[in-house]
Amino acid sequence: MTTFDQYENDSMLELDKSWNPDFEQWLGYCMTSGRIDPNLYQEYDVKRGLRDSTGKGVLTGLTEISDVSGHKIVDGRRIPVDGSLYYQGYSITDLINSHKNRRFAFEETTYLLLFGSLPTRKQLDTFLKILAELQTLSVRFVRDVIMKASSENIMNALQRCILTLYTYDEKADDISVSNVLRQSLQLIAKMPLIAIYSYHSYRHFRKEEDLLIRNPKKGLSFAENLLFMLRPDGKYTDLEAQVLDTCLVLHAEHGGGNNSTFTTHVVTSSGTDTYSAMAASIGSLKGPRHGGANLKVQNMFADIKANCDWSDPEALRAYLELILDKKAFDKSGLIYGMGHAVYTQSDPRCVILKNYARALAEEKDLMEQFQLYERVEEMAGEMIMNKRQLFKPVCPNVDFYSGFVYSMLGIPTELYTPLFAISRVSGWCAHRLEELVNQGKIIRPAYKYVGHHKTFAELDDRQ
Repeated sequence: MTTFDQYENDSMLELDKSWNPDFEQWLGYCMTSGRIDPNLYQEYDVKRGLRDSTGKGVLTGLTEISDVSGHKIVDGRRIPVDGSLYYQGYSITDLINSHKNRRFAFEETTYLLLFGSLPTRKQLDTFLKILAELQTLSVRFVRDVIMKASSENIMNALQRCILTLYTYDEKADDISVSNVLRQSLQLIAKMPLIAIYSYHSYRHFRKEEDLLIRNPKKGLSFAENLLFMLRPDGKYTDLEAQVLDTCLVLHAEHGGGNNSTFTTHVVTSSGTDTYSAMAASIGSLKGPRHGGANLKVQNMFADIKANCDWSDPEALRAYLELILDKKAFDKSGLIYGMGHAVYTQSDPRCVILKNYARALAEEKDLMEQFQLYERVEEMAGEMIMNKRQLFKPVCPNVDFYSGFVYSMLGIPTELYTPLFAISRVSGWCAHRLEELVNQGKIIRPAYKYVGHHKTFAELDDRQ
């Protein structure tokens, strides 16, 4: 007889027929019991995904932190326009342009998101000093938490480490705005270390590299320290640091309706602690439909390069047709990185990042690779519209170029989504504080029961 003692190393039981001969039957019950007639969603006008029939998000809250728009209203009609993104009222394009040839763009953006205004020189200096003081992890935490039970999935490591930080905080459950602000600053400062150390620990555990635990340098920006801690020689160019700094700014915030930020609001509204709220948001971002999209784009381009003559426009178009027809790549019918729930004509983040991708490709002599991305971008929008019979434009989103940029920066794929989290935690913390300041009700949308009430008299003999 199989017993739990036969499974070593605290591994999870493999719930298959060898352990339980009824497992397949149980699976059948789940598939049957859990299936809902799809016609009922239309009958009861259910806003699946909290979206209406046009794909527009259902209004569930108010925010002053950021504004995302891809339409304008003309004579009562929604007209697609170039996308716009505002942080605390400032256009993302203006913010990026104001930081050209300057460091600490992400830190200034974090200050803006948390406090509602751009910092003065003195305010920024103080803010940078505080972040630098908080940007530490004890040897004990690195040894006992990060290096033990290391995981290939760094998002999982981030969740586990953040939840463990709860036990190091004497005021972990205090959800006063002052205490949550303190906790937020600490998490923003420590996230880069947790991610980079978790990556190096896993690689060392797999015997793929010597253990590299390098403390961040005082005076360096978040972007500079990320490259410094990640690379064996700690070296990087000014352009590389500027591009990564820009990526962090572009990913720091995107309205209250995106899945992970909405998760922040939902979990915060329950009155739970900051560490639980941030771990929940990371769990949302970890999903391939959200934070993992840029890796999907990278895998798709690798597949394109391996399976067609991508220097020939007609061959490239033919292969994209195969992808859309579910005959190539992962057979999902999706050209990843194309399309967005809000943006139509353009995603402002993608427009900005494309220019930096071009500059980086020129520095690294990778213009042929960049031109491939451009060609796919030019072809894919029209092809998707024709294939899906869509009446609104389809533009590339920020994920289209971000994976390519990360690859040129030498960032390993395991850190693509964690970099997103390192950036977006600034936005999550701003939204958590906003939820607490406004003392909102616990978020509780409705689900309609469409099953059947039963009585025990209807049961057959269960012997």
